[in-house]
Amino acid sequence: MTNTIGQPLLKTEDDKPNYVLDEQIGFVLRRAHQRHMTIFAERMDSLTPQQFSTLYRLAMARGPQSQNALGRSVAMDAATTKGVVNRLEARGLIVTEKDEEDRRRYLLSATDAGRALIADCVPVMQAITEETLGPLNASERRTLLALLEKIS
Repeated sequence: MTNTIGQPLLKTEDDKPNYVLDEQIGFVLRRAHQRHMTIFAERMDSLTPQQFSTLYRLAMARGPQSQNALGRSVAMDAATTKGVVNRLEARGLIVTEKDEEDRRRYLLSATDAGRALIADCVPVMQAITEETLGPLNASERRTLLALLEKIS
């Protein structure tokens, strides 16, 4: 429905809003993300969320990974992945080496220090997840994660 100059009406004829911000997925996801990031910032001081995901993937890998594959596995674009890799490498948490089979490609691995840091961080991350999901029961947690996975 539009007004006399063709703009959409903010309310229906019965004076009810036809768009409720608090019912929009983007708004609700952003609020949930903000809550989670506040909890993360209070508890984790050694890595950013992107650094944790990247280092975790490398620490748990069965061998070196290409930067491209790593970025895809943690849902980051190439530029973001490169920045995260550079910062982790500067801290001695990962190493980069040329791929012997394809000299254009770089392979990344976690160092012993990187694996040790991940071992220290995992319990903290579990506590962060627990606090974030605290208002939900076990069934609601499974459902939420399954639904979010379905749309991601």
